[in-house]
Amino acid sequence: MKNIEATYNRPDGERVIDASYVITDIKERIEQLKDEKAWGKNDRNGITLFKTPGLAIVLTCLHDETVVNDISIDGIAVLQVMEGKINITTEGDAFELCEKKMVVLHSNIVHSIYALKKSVLLLTTYSGIHQ
Repeated sequence: MKNIEATYNRPDGERVIDASYVITDIKERIEQLKDEKAWGKNDRNGITLFKTPGLAIVLTCLHDETVVNDISIDGIAVLQVMEGKINITTEGDAFELCEKKMVVLHSNIVHSIYALKKSVLLLTTYSGIHQ
């Protein structure tokens, strides 16, 4: 079992991120992210929901017009829009994703994200299970 402890910036952040099973209330985590000081000070705020060798799940809230440039993940990336609308660009392609849409990107596909309005993204990365 792997835990994350509370920090100064996330005093309510103590949680299990790897165990035989991990249950997460996504709505509760979105509310937590939007209540934290980081959301008021920065263009985004995120939290790791699950992390084990080869697999990670991260929830991120983006303010409108937030840009995340030149992302490249060493593994498969599944990006789901839980709320809002984003634009994704890759080399030679661009498309919009709105609420309840997702995209799957193969390893090392360089992409950028632009939040067309406040958005909540669920990112799952898979690089293989390493024992």
